[in-house]
Amino acid sequence: MDTKIGSIDACKPTNGDVGSPPSGAVATIHDSAPSVASSEATLGRHLARRLVQAGVTDIFSVPGDFNLTLLDHLIAEPELKNIGCCNELNAGYAADGYARSRGVGACVVTFTVGGLSVLNAIAGAYSENLPVICIVGGPNSNDFGTNRILHHTIGLPDFSQELRCFQTVTCHQAVVNNLEDAHEQIDKAISTALKESKPVYISISCNLAAAPHPTFIRDPVPFSLTPRLSNKMGLEAAVEATLEFLNKAVKPVMVGGVKLRVAKASDAFVDLADASGYAMAVMPSAKGLVPEHHPHFIGTYWGAVSTPFCSEIVESADAYIFAGPIFNDYSSVGYSLLLKKEKAIVVHPDRVTIANGQTFGCVLMSDFFTELAKRVKRNETAYENYHRIFVPEGKPLNCKPKEPLRVNAMFQHIQKMLSSETAVIAETGDSWFNCQKLKLPKGCGYEFQMQYGSIGWSVGATLGYAQAVPEKRVLAFIGDGSFQVTAQDVSTMLRNGQKTIIFLINNGGYTIEVEIHDGPYNVIKNWNYTGLVDAIHNGEGKCWTTKVRYEEELVEAIKTATTEKKDSLCFIEVIVHKDDTSKELLEWGSRVAAANGRPPNPQ
Repeated sequence: MDTKIGSIDACKPTNGDVGSPPSGAVATIHDSAPSVASSEATLGRHLARRLVQAGVTDIFSVPGDFNLTLLDHLIAEPELKNIGCCNELNAGYAADGYARSRGVGACVVTFTVGGLSVLNAIAGAYSENLPVICIVGGPNSNDFGTNRILHHTIGLPDFSQELRCFQTVTCHQAVVNNLEDAHEQIDKAISTALKESKPVYISISCNLAAAPHPTFIRDPVPFSLTPRLSNKMGLEAAVEATLEFLNKAVKPVMVGGVKLRVAKASDAFVDLADASGYAMAVMPSAKGLVPEHHPHFIGTYWGAVSTPFCSEIVESADAYIFAGPIFNDYSSVGYSLLLKKEKAIVVHPDRVTIANGQTFGCVLMSDFFTELAKRVKRNETAYENYHRIFVPEGKPLNCKPKEPLRVNAMFQHIQKMLSSETAVIAETGDSWFNCQKLKLPKGCGYEFQMQYGSIGWSVGATLGYAQAVPEKRVLAFIGDGSFQVTAQDVSTMLRNGQKTIIFLINNGGYTIEVEIHDGPYNVIKNWNYTGLVDAIHNGEGKCWTTKVRYEEELVEAIKTATTEKKDSLCFIEVIVHKDDTSKELLEWGSRVAAANGRPPNPQ
């Protein structure tokens, strides 16, 4: 997995200027900034060139009358491909998935009806610290301040409703309704997305996209983003205080969190594990950010639903380093983690807190781990304890011939499919827990959306991720309820020749919600899912579908998907019992339900 999501490094050419695509992309930036033809010296073409420089070679769009001319100028850029999506929500999810691999993503929608539709996906990207550039075709520049009422609005002459909605889920907003500062506004928005690793909003007036301006005559000069630096005195003080704390500990451990990604500190975290000898675990949302083949890796720490023997080692430690954690109700299993703040060193992307006391600001996570690794005293006690108590997992009971397929038996076969040439996308639901137990080989990608947890995310995210890394085969695990939310963009996968394998888990409802709080609203209408995908296929592109009810059918389906249909999009509908869930979901659901059901505090 590329752990430099939205990173400056991911977009840094050899001359140190920022704004070029990651290694392997096709765009070239010339320091001499040659002039462009007058027909190309437009706002739309400038934006297109900037996107390519930042690392975007695919945009995910839904056309609307306010963005049509803008799309003309974006797709005129030879190195930028338009991926037309079925709806704005999926376009946003696709840009999210793309950013997870490429370091930055972009979507293009129309004013308000498109902007408010994509808003949910942008909020998810914000929660996951992903630099998604959301571009909206806006009203004609002459209409601002005129008291006119436009279509695609709520019928008021105020055009700021969309902007106000985006202000809470983006780190920067640019409304480009004149040419004089358009160049500056676009550059500031894109550079802010890369620096902050958060989404940004850019609105382009529909009559300006084709407009030339002197500021667009030359190819945009690569802009430099000043790298953040640690305060040297603060860094030294933080390291000294941490060493004093750790050297008193008998069995310290390390736990990686999701903000390792935004801090670009995964390598430094592993270097510290190498130097210290500490047992190393990850929180569930950080799965895939550190190598699971590392000799001291002990699994996923997720409280009561951790991988076997991991929580026992972490929670019995007398010191734990948490790198970029988010302790929400889901990751803490309903606030039930058995951790003590006075034993914790919590390392955020730009600060360190020791034992719920001393806090050192302006200290970058990667710098902190690098310096700590040089001086830490080696201590393998926690890992040795793990090694002593570890018992290999048992295998699920074999399914008898024609016995209904069980999910735990299914994932035994999924494990065998994983390699450096695959990536796993896990939808919100029981796939969270089943995929969490997969052991990722070196180079195998892994993504899921834990903080925001929007069902249906994985369809669009799979589209975007697969578009970003066509050399990998994506394995997507999606529940039937989630699939019904965003199913349309399987069409876009086919249109773009993607070779993903989608495992549709058909258990008749919203199983994760059943385990939190059951009710008739968690039962959904059953679809003929393979029939739906066949209809979407409609004989265009490469597609293969099948239904499996038994283990022997699953084995045959996987064999077909990975051999004769390896160049096709494969859709495997796995029909299982409605109550067939992981034991982890049963435990997690009851604890989250208890947290949700706490009575009001006395007034």
